[in-house]
Formats: sequence, C-alpha cells, structure tokens
Amino acid sequence: MSSGSFIVTSEGCRVFLACGINFYFPPGAASAPLRIHFRSLTPDPQWVKLRHHDVLLSRVLELHPHGIQFQQEVQIWMPYISPQTPHQHEVVVRTFCGQSWSDLKTRVKQKRKSKKCVAHCCVLHFSWFLVVSRLVQNECKVPAEGTLLFSSVDPNIKVIFPPGATKEPRSVKLQVLSVSAEEIQEITAHAECRASPLLYLSQDATVDFLKPVRIQLPLPPGVTGLNLDRSRLHILHGDLEGQTWNDITSEVVLQFTHLYAVFEVTHFSWYWLWYTTKTYIGGIAKKVYERLRLYQVNFIALQRKRDPEQVLLQCVPKHKVDPVLKKLQDRYRGPEPSDMVEMFEGEQFFAAFERGISIDMDRPDCVDGRLSFIFYSHLKNMKEIYVTSPVDRKGQAVKGQVSFYRGAVPDSIPEDASRRRKGPDSLWLATLPIKLPQLKPRWDENPGPLYGFSFPPLNLGNAETGYLTQANLLSIARRVGADWQSIGLNLGLTYQQIERIGYNNREDLNKQILDMLFSWAQQNSEDPDCVSKLITALKESGRQDIADEVETIIELGRQKYSESIRRLGLGQESSTEDSAIAIM
Repeated sequence: MSSGSFIVTSEGCRVFLACGINFYFPPGAASAPLRIHFRSLTPDPQWVKLRHHDVLLSRVLELHPHGIQFQQEVQIWMPYISPQTPHQHEVVVRTFCGQSWSDLKTRVKQKRKSKKCVAHCCVLHFSWFLVVSRLVQNECKVPAEGTLLFSSVDPNIKVIFPPGATKEPRSVKLQVLSVSAEEIQEITAHAECRASPLLYLSQDATVDFLKPVRIQLPLPPGVTGLNLDRSRLHILHGDLEGQTWNDITSEVVLQFTHLYAVFEVTHFSWYWLWYTTKTYIGGIAKKVYERLRLYQVNFIALQRKRDPEQVLLQCVPKHKVDPVLKKLQDRYRGPEPSDMVEMFEGEQFFAAFERGISIDMDRPDCVDGRLSFIFYSHLKNMKEIYVTSPVDRKGQAVKGQVSFYRGAVPDSIPEDASRRRKGPDSLWLATLPIKLPQLKPRWDENPGPLYGFSFPPLNLGNAETGYLTQANLLSIARRVGADWQSIGLNLGLTYQQIERIGYNNREDLNKQILDMLFSWAQQNSEDPDCVSKLITALKESGRQDIADEVETIIELGRQKYSESIRRLGLGQESSTEDSAIAIM
C-alpha cells in the first residue's frame, strides 16, 4: 500500500504520484490551501463493490478529506489493466458518492509506447475510486412523448416507449450480454438448447410504466420465423440477482417476424429468450447464468530455487497458466498446477500450510493461521511468503503441503459447481505439495543474539513512518541468501567493501549477510530515508518478497502510530512530508 499527502492551493496544480495516478486541480478548485491525503489500496470487498459481470481492473484509490466539495471539477487519471472482453464491456471509473456507488463518465486512452491504459474522469468530490469493466451501457431519458432505445452491442435489440408511458421524464439503462451457441450447449449438455442475448433493463423510477413498453429481441441462433415451433420458445424474466428465472411466455403477447420476437412489459429486469424442448427451463437458465459468471482457474505453489523457504502462491486464470509458469521457471520450481476449479470475481479464498509447514501468524493478511486472498481475474492474485517448520530439519526433510479453501460458500453458487468440490472440507479447493530440504548446521551454531556480531541498539526510521529494529533486520538477514552481494551494491556499498566483507567472513555465508546488512544499517541509521532505500535495493535485487515484508512491518508501525495519535487527539496536519510531485 502506498500513501502520502500533498497541498493544493487556490492557484491550482498538477500532481503526479509514483503509482501512476495523476491529478489536475484547476485554479479556483480549492478556495484555500488544502492538504490532500491519498492511499493506493489493495482491493478488498469492503470497498470494492462489483455488480454481476463486472471485472476489476485497478487498485483502489482513496482520497481524503472524504466528501469535500471542490469549486471546479478535478481531473483524475488512473492506470488500469486492459480487459480481455472489449466488445461487450466498457471501462469506467466507479466512485462512492453520498450513500452509494456510481459510475463516472470516463474516457480511456492507451499509451502507444508503454501500452499502458489510463482512465480519465472529472469529479467534484473525493472518496474511493476504482476502475472496472462493465457490460456496455446504453441509456436515455424517456419523456412523456415516448422514445426509442437500442443496444450498441446488438442493434437488433430495441426498447420502444410509447407516448404516455410515463408522466415525468425518467432515466432508463440497457445492457446486453451475448452468449454463444457453443457456451449454451456446453453448459446445458443439450445440443438443441439455444438462447438469445441476455437483456438487462433498469430505471431510476420506483413505479412501473403507465403503458406497456415494447421489447424486440433477436430469435436464438438457427431459429427463424419460418421454422419456428412456438411450443419450444420461452420468454424468461429474471430477478435483479439472476437467482430466479420465471417463464412468462403465457403472460405476454408474443409477436414474431422472420428474425425477431416482440413482446410487451411494464417493469424492468433481466429478459432472456430460450428455444428448447426442456420443460423446466427456469432452472436451466439459472445454471447457465451462474456459470457465465465463473472463471476457470488453477493454483500454483512454487519454491525459489536459491531459497526453498520462499514460496510463491498464485491463483491464475486457466488461459494464463502456461505464460505465468514460463516467466517463473528460471527462478522457481515446484509441482504441476492444481486441477481446474471455478471462482467468482471478488471471491475470497485462503491458503493453509499443513503437515509440518508454518508461517508467521502476525501477518496482517493471516486469519486463523491461513493466508487470505481475494480473486480478481485481471489482477495477479499472488503472494510470496517465507515458510518455516517446527520439525527439526537437521536430520530430515519436511514433506508438507499447502491447501486452498474458499472463504465462504457464496449464496449464489451453482449447485453443480458445489457438487464438483472434493475432500472432507466442503470449502476445500486444491492441495499442492511443499518440501523443505534437510538443513545443514547454520544459524543455531553461532553464539549470541547477533551470531558473533556486536552492534549498539538499532532503530531505523522513526515513530511516524515505522521502525525497523534489530529483530526485524535479523529476520530479513535469514532470508537474503546468495543475493547478499547484489543487495549490498544496491544499498550503496562499494565493490571493495563487499569484497572485504566476503573475505573477512569467508566460508560463512550467514556472517557475510549479517556483516553487510548491519554495517550498512549502522552507517545509515540517521538517514530518514534509509528504510525506503532498503526497500528499493531489495526490489532492484529481485527480492520483492523481502521488500513486501519490510513494507508490511512499516505499515503496521504507521497504523500503531496513527492509532496513538488518535487516542491522544492530536492532528495530522504535519504528519508526513509531501509524497507527490506537484507542478504549479
């Protein structure tokens, strides 16, 4: 998580954050100097609100003060991951305003050289912001005189509002989800089942229309007005959550042309046209609808070749597994990916290390001994963690495992997906082996708390940003391994210093690591930026896992400091230095 603050004056400014987010405050947007606090947050269902068929494409941006109203619109540019279904979906910035989430008018741009995508919006308030891909939405204002609304995804889908359908103008929105004949046949296992695109209609009024609204849907693939068997055609009406699909064929007047079915309704929701010999079509439609929301994924568990105690866990969509493994194969090894399982966008799952493998229970993302994840199909869903074992590994290797479990059974999970889950635990998803090799005598044989080294007490950083103590540095040292020289050079040590450390502690890798790390710490203990320099050096040395651990320690320190400030009732105006670049 990155965070910080900057000051905006009445003169306005442009602001560029290190995470790629940009702002433009026009002159007069703020009537007086105002400190803006920002946080770039890992997505969490607490603030990520997704609707059915939405896809999350970015981290969450939180801007304080919440609810502040600017005198002029502030422009925001947010980077996002390009979606894989561009035809039926569109990219929008979603924000929390008042008591609900809403989508902002958004422009998107892809930079040619970097191929990075950026979403641009304008706002008068600050709160939470995120980028999502939603079904393409067409909307219009319906006046008393009536109007026509059609889908830009499939222009054959039309909604006709007759004169007198409403007294007061009301806003109507239309979304369409196309479903291929192959998908229908695969899910239903019935070659004769066919369906039209799904139509979703919504409005901002709470009352039904005064006159019936006319809807035109294309007939299912392969069906025309010439070969139509009316007994096999069904109009289905679904509730807002797609949980109940009712056959309303007998309740509406159906008209047919060569290519279309036309019918009338007075209220809005999901509508779906089916052509089948099946009798209970509502249950089949529910099954298909839910399966359209599921992603086929595999779990991977890999260990770093240089340090088997460093484990990478990731939940990967099925079509991305091979590219991901190819990218990691030079640095990691491990078992084949798990069998395919199905998950919803935004679904929680946990990873539990078992049979002699353990992790640090004090991690913020550790719940009852299990690591918490949230699955988002376009984000990485990856964590690198350091594992240990209570088993004495001097005499034997430890053959453990990591198992993946659902956080909770979603209310809307399809019955057939639930039946496919195996194992004694109904929440169990998959299990992969983890092996920690037998250890040679190392750290435990060295005397003293710092294994033969003697340094004055160390506290890198400060109370406000969080400390790194001797214990923290020792924990870091245990994980450095053969990368110590690269880390030392990226920390600013010279080649001569590295060579001297190596020579003075020859044939003892552990002492080389400690000498390098604690010598650097002693020399830089007064530098207020020393912790951020350490994090940067670790990342540049390819040790993102250790960098993440340091950032977690620092974040916990910040939280404790902020809590103490709140308990004492002190302000935060001078809490941090500006951590953004502002151009007046």
